[in-house]
Amino acid sequence: MDPAAGEKPHAVCLPFPAQGHITPMMKLAKVLHCRGFHVTFVSTEYNHRRLVRSRGPSAAAGLPGFVFATIPDGLPSSDADATQDPASLSYSTMTTCLPHFKNLLAGLNGSASGVPPVTCVVADGLMSFAVDAARELGVPCALFWTASACGYMGYRNFRPLIDRGIIPLKALLCIFGFARS
Repeated sequence: MDPAAGEKPHAVCLPFPAQGHITPMMKLAKVLHCRGFHVTFVSTEYNHRRLVRSRGPSAAAGLPGFVFATIPDGLPSSDADATQDPASLSYSTMTTCLPHFKNLLAGLNGSASGVPPVTCVVADGLMSFAVDAARELGVPCALFWTASACGYMGYRNFRPLIDRGIIPLKALLCIFGFARS
């Protein structure tokens, strides 16, 4: 779907709801905005409330052409200052966020507020359900890997290192008393 003549492309950015994922996605969203995109940055309701509480309402006010939107993460309400359990958060986003994200995309495209139609989705690699939502909308979806290059290489080589017996480091396991006899 190409933007109409003179209309800005509209990228919807969806990070995994953890700080190490939100920060790099925000940096990418800012670059896209500077390059002429209208950007909708999607946070979970939980993280949006934390942002507003810590930095004030103006932190989520956005700018012309850069707006914030929210979807629920599917977890029960918790202490406002607690870090969410990563395993529970991963499972919940994977199993509950797709319909909420699809509704958000449909609402953005049905908007009569002068917002250009969504032309692409940029989602965190851990939010792969966004591929299905973008496909249904008929727009491309790019998955963004938010970890460092070093982190990527660690993930990429984890299985070969296990297969070769290099990890887990048996000497360290022995030192800390975790080795099996």
